[in-house]
Amino acid sequence: MGSGSVWSVETGERIRELADRIVALREAYYQGEPLVADADYDAIEDELRALIAEHPDLAPDPNPLDQVGAPAVLHAPTRHSRPMLSLEKATKPEQVEAFFNRFPGQSVVVMPKLDGLSLALVYEDRRLARAVTRGDGTTGDDVTPLVRALVDGVPERIDVPGRVEVRGEAVMLRSTFLAYNTAHPDKPLINPRNAAAGTLRAKDPATVAERRLQFFGFDLDTDEADAATDLEEGLRALGIAGAQMRHCADAAQAQAVITAIEQGRNDLDYDLDGAVLRLADRDAYAAAGTRSNSPRGALAFKFAAEEKTTLLVEVVWDVGKTGKIVPVAWLEPVFVGGTTVTKATLANQEVIKARDIKVGDTVLVRRAGDVIPFVAGVLDAAARTGEEREIVPPTACPSCGQPVTEQGNSRELFCTNVSCPAQTVRRLIHWASRAAADIDAIGPVWIERLAEAGLLENPSDFYTLTKQRLLEFERIGEVSAARMIESIDTSRQVGLRRALIGLAIPMASDGTAARLARSGFGSLEEVADAGEERLVAVEDIGPKVAASLVTHLTRLRPELQRLRDAGVSLDVRDEDLPPVVAAGAPLEGKTVVITGAISDPRSGEKVARPTFQRLCERAGATTASSVSANTDLLITGAGVGDSKLAKAEKLGVEVVDQGEIWNLLIAANVV
Repeated sequence: MGSGSVWSVETGERIRELADRIVALREAYYQGEPLVADADYDAIEDELRALIAEHPDLAPDPNPLDQVGAPAVLHAPTRHSRPMLSLEKATKPEQVEAFFNRFPGQSVVVMPKLDGLSLALVYEDRRLARAVTRGDGTTGDDVTPLVRALVDGVPERIDVPGRVEVRGEAVMLRSTFLAYNTAHPDKPLINPRNAAAGTLRAKDPATVAERRLQFFGFDLDTDEADAATDLEEGLRALGIAGAQMRHCADAAQAQAVITAIEQGRNDLDYDLDGAVLRLADRDAYAAAGTRSNSPRGALAFKFAAEEKTTLLVEVVWDVGKTGKIVPVAWLEPVFVGGTTVTKATLANQEVIKARDIKVGDTVLVRRAGDVIPFVAGVLDAAARTGEEREIVPPTACPSCGQPVTEQGNSRELFCTNVSCPAQTVRRLIHWASRAAADIDAIGPVWIERLAEAGLLENPSDFYTLTKQRLLEFERIGEVSAARMIESIDTSRQVGLRRALIGLAIPMASDGTAARLARSGFGSLEEVADAGEERLVAVEDIGPKVAASLVTHLTRLRPELQRLRDAGVSLDVRDEDLPPVVAAGAPLEGKTVVITGAISDPRSGEKVARPTFQRLCERAGATTASSVSANTDLLITGAGVGDSKLAKAEKLGVEVVDQGEIWNLLIAANVV
């Protein structure tokens, strides 16, 4: 047998293996029990598609790539009036350009690609006649009773005669998903998409009454002669919400909208996995026709996956700055949410128990935006080999060995030893963080080394360090030591709000610190002396937060005095109070992001970023911490990194040097 025949046999076997795998994965997915993350499934489909393209004579019969959706129906089977097809997939701007080139002169709407369950709503004589899932694209499940009982955004009556069919997506809102999991910690849902699919496969609406869904339309078909040809107008006339459709005249405009949707996806109350481009005119869309399994008049632009599966290698228990001991999953590296993830949170022992997670499991890891990666659950417990190990919570603190305590309904573990080394280092790192004292020249590694050497135990110890003492450490030279001392000196102006953040008092958030600073307290000592009754009178501060503030600030009074003696300001600062916008504010209506080191050009002295942010706010600006599609200006100081500049360039955000802004501030008498 020749080598070509050997390769042909191996390729044929691989094609059959992939085809069988796709059928099995689809079956599990549409039963509401997916075995892999979406991105992993897409990779399997892509491999099969590429092999068939190279070896069309080895294509399987039937070919699962020619089939759409579920392989079987669970409720009363109902045939669609026309196939419900999947969409052609794109991941590159060139593919968006090619789509526009196919339809010159046509307006295109770009909308979020919702991650839920596709539905067809059929109205006859103005009343909802039936609601049908996509199924295999030709035949779906009649789920009309479930939709009537559980899905918002589906009108029972419309003001259009004849037969009208609306297609769209039923999604579980993130807020609904969170509320359900909070109410049912023993049986949490894995993610909103799977929850939506499972809800509309229930046998009885009463059993899933708390799992309400929301419907968004993306397609409309009617025989009414006077119906609007524009998709968005047509849906609006029916009283059905579309998913934020935006009209685009060319590929560049469409790509900008796609980028904006991706940048803002984490601010929405529903999950997205991409954006959809579709001909805005319904007649043009129909005239474009279809391929074997996708319409020609639409394109799905896929975003980077926010969920992936990987192996849970080990679990370590990490001690935080407040003594909370949390389980951290160590994972086989996986690229998810735009970065390589090796560690993820497991929340607490009750979450581990509810989701039945074990070391050695293949788990679903989720990372959305800047959110810390977390393990959402085990997708296929049936695939266990017996080698998996239970995750056993510690009975003693991993850092100091003292007994741990359990608190709250979630049985969160705490080390109550205030001298615990791990807590001490975490508290010091937190004090030096940007949100607090902003001692930017001393990073976590050096803080840990200085603590191990006995030089740092409390925040006040930073202010006893000297250049000479730092020079005794290997790898700290004259320049580094001078920068560290300068950074410490600048942090002495920390003020009430940021000092309170830096002290890491349990239950007292950054918002708590901001509200106290704006509520008439002149100093941190005044907060410590206020008593619970006065603290509870502050907006959004409850009895538990007030009690925690009183208890911990009383214990910290000696430390507050040491900070005062070291020249550290604990008084309310102008930056802590509501900004008074200057007349003729030169930055009015602008959202700005600041990056790099800021210096006053009149004196050459370094200016803390919060202080400069405050000046920009007095000039009318709204300040943000990261660049997004809503950013108007990226203000750059010295030593700017590449990431924010690259993001600003990608989004078309104007980049200005701090010098230009200082000129505006000085001219407007803001400074």
